[in-house]
Amino acid sequence: MHRLHSKSHLYLSLATSLVIILPLEFTVAAPVTDNLDIGGAIRARFDYDPDRDIQKLSLDTIRLDVNYKSDSWIGSGSYRCYGGSYPYEYVDSICDIAFPSHAWVGYRIDQGQQVHVGLNQVPFGLQPYFGGTFFEGIGNVIGLEDVHNLGVKYIKDTPDWNLQAAYYPIDGGQGKGTSRGGKSYSTNIADADDYVVDGSDNIEKNKIALRYTRKLEISNWASEIGGSAFTSTLENQDTDKNGRRSAFAAHYSGKNGPFGVELQAARQIISPENSGSNKYITFGGYDGTFNVAAKGNLYVAHVSYDLPDNYWLISGMQIYSNYSLFDKSESAFKNSQRFIVGTSFSFKDLYIYVEWLHGKNDPYVGGSSYTDSLAMGGSDQWENQLYTNIGYYF
Repeated sequence: MHRLHSKSHLYLSLATSLVIILPLEFTVAAPVTDNLDIGGAIRARFDYDPDRDIQKLSLDTIRLDVNYKSDSWIGSGSYRCYGGSYPYEYVDSICDIAFPSHAWVGYRIDQGQQVHVGLNQVPFGLQPYFGGTFFEGIGNVIGLEDVHNLGVKYIKDTPDWNLQAAYYPIDGGQGKGTSRGGKSYSTNIADADDYVVDGSDNIEKNKIALRYTRKLEISNWASEIGGSAFTSTLENQDTDKNGRRSAFAAHYSGKNGPFGVELQAARQIISPENSGSNKYITFGGYDGTFNVAAKGNLYVAHVSYDLPDNYWLISGMQIYSNYSLFDKSESAFKNSQRFIVGTSFSFKDLYIYVEWLHGKNDPYVGGSSYTDSLAMGGSDQWENQLYTNIGYYF
């Protein structure tokens, strides 16, 4: 058993975070017009990992959001700042790590058709996330979930079906940070940092994505079933040879009263032309880079339940569970898994997520190998961690 930090230390950390957060709540917010909405979020996080003796309350994110909407034109952008506190204690202050998550403008062709240009979400799989958790699943760290790249996207939406087609000549670029190729919100193929053993340097270009879903009723379940496809060119900077990345997915989401279900199966096939091993390739995001198995299947299952009533100052409570598995094709590689049990709710003006994370060969849970867990594997045992995110949105 590891000894926990004293209560006085926890209270001091809480007070320090509030001193930082509360003045920002009243200085960052901007007026809202009929067409333009400027807001954002300030979030704190609490991490508890008994195995690694971690108990930290930290300032997590400062986020600025801009949204525009008129009869013909629409647009959205978000910029995020990190640093100065766990897990970014290696930089001095907030915004030493910073990047946009998205920034695009769009035009409404008619009531059911839109075109988005800029840094927008790649239409692949369940949208906008592979489930309703805050921490997101394994799909995020293998570059399939919540990915935003620079390009153009066409959307056709009808009462019965939705079609999205997109082309991205390049990824979303690099923001501010310490990593060579991971200074971004999205997880993309990247130039490996020096600490990544046998890391690769690939540039992903000419990305094409296609997503189609259809709405239907299945035994009182309001359902959406669909499929996605993705392909791109990989330009290796060491060998001057081109490889290819492809991915395919089938997905389902359904709602029956307070019950929700989301299911997805995906296949990712990456054929790089690295100077070293082609069994894995380097990805990066959130100021870090790591290796990912080149071929494998991703499976996702998410279930949720909306509690029907408000409780005192608590409202909108949901409980949920999410499981994701990256089943690697290379027989010698250890599969990566992430299981999340959690709840989300509003407490007055705060929105809170509390999640218990279980990870196996997971680079972000419990201290398994950061650079190798998603490739050949890490500790190959289940690691546990409690994660809480407290956000003030304006």
